[in-house]
Amino acid sequence: MIFNLLKNFRRKPQQEGIINTSPTIIPRAEHAVSRDDISDRALKVLYRLHKAGYQAYLVGGGVRDILLGLHPKDFDVATDARPEEVKSLFGNCRLIGRRFRLAHVYFGREIIEVATFRASHDQGEGASEGGVSEGGQILRDNVFGTLEDDAWRRDFTINALYYNIADFSLVDYTGGMDDLNNRIIRIIGDASTRFQEDPVRMLRAARFAAKLGFQLEEGLGECIIELADRMANVPAARLFDEVLKIFHTGHALASFDIMRELGLFGYLFGQTQALLESDDPYTEDFLRIALGNTDRRIAEKKPVNPAFLFAAFLWGPVKKRADQLLEQDGMTELQALQIAGNEVLSAQLRQVSIPKRFSFPMREIWTMQARLPRRNGKRAWRLLEQARFRAAYDFMLVRNQAGEPLQELADWWTEFQEASAAERSELIKKVGGRSPRRRRKPRKAKTASTH
Repeated sequence: MIFNLLKNFRRKPQQEGIINTSPTIIPRAEHAVSRDDISDRALKVLYRLHKAGYQAYLVGGGVRDILLGLHPKDFDVATDARPEEVKSLFGNCRLIGRRFRLAHVYFGREIIEVATFRASHDQGEGASEGGVSEGGQILRDNVFGTLEDDAWRRDFTINALYYNIADFSLVDYTGGMDDLNNRIIRIIGDASTRFQEDPVRMLRAARFAAKLGFQLEEGLGECIIELADRMANVPAARLFDEVLKIFHTGHALASFDIMRELGLFGYLFGQTQALLESDDPYTEDFLRIALGNTDRRIAEKKPVNPAFLFAAFLWGPVKKRADQLLEQDGMTELQALQIAGNEVLSAQLRQVSIPKRFSFPMREIWTMQARLPRRNGKRAWRLLEQARFRAAYDFMLVRNQAGEPLQELADWWTEFQEASAAERSELIKKVGGRSPRRRRKPRKAKTASTH
């Protein structure tokens, strides 16, 4: 009973437009956010806005992660300055977006995102400020408001904590500190309405649950399952970055499990989901190994490539289609993988747009699986020099771990990479090939003398 009353209280301001609720102000001495944990560039933005007479707050994941003892990579700033006013303060600023207009302040590769306080989208005076589709999805969200308005229109309570650069206090309107301490992911407002406004919030709930190890509030998981089909309305171009946030930040395996449990994975990788739902243990084994390896590489601060991640997610459908094509007369494994890769990728782009700078390497990783067994003559030497060789080799190791009979091939390529030139020649001879000979320079033709 008490839980329900608290939950309704937190939702009431947004639902009924009440704007006179008092926030909890946590003074500097009573919280763990320190300027030492904030990037110098973010502090520069905060101080310049403050000195110019504007309100300036660090907000969102940066505050949340510092309070949890994590090390945030991104820092977002909220202010009452309009986007054009932010731009006038920073020569290195660029305004972006139509649906949600933002200011990006560039410091080399680091970008500090500055957002003007937003109010509820239904408070806008014109279609250019706020608007929703017939299904309730937000089309534009440029209705500016106060700090309190901004707090109540954010997605989850743990992301609605504001660090005030003016006095270093924390401002909490929505009970975010309590939920942070209790490790609960609670949505602000009515869950059904908020997910219909922006279905990507369902992905964010799953991502935070996996990343932080938090529990979804009671009933939130059931609501996501019920509304998961709204993900079909999200533009494919928007979902590429979301996939990277979910699976490329060190908690890919946990995210995979939660996404499947909530019925969301199929709206990102429908072809793969169809295999997972069928009697195909190989695809799940392969993915779990690949995602676990990705998590380990990130934990060890090793580089990871989105091309490898997407190639892994789609390998099951590519392999299945290639096997079907191989049953046709005259089709080689390389040709089958090329055709299968093109077909699967074409279908995938309708769900999640994959930039060409990643889709081309994906195709190479797949087709090199057919080239790796061909090691005779100069082929092994040439393959080793290919830019995607290492990714294709790692991919083959995952296939082997997932149960494909590739142990001999994996051992051979492992030894070949570590061997000297002479040892490599011997390894090639063992598979029935010859090591490459040095080409002789063609002799110059003698010119006839003229008299």
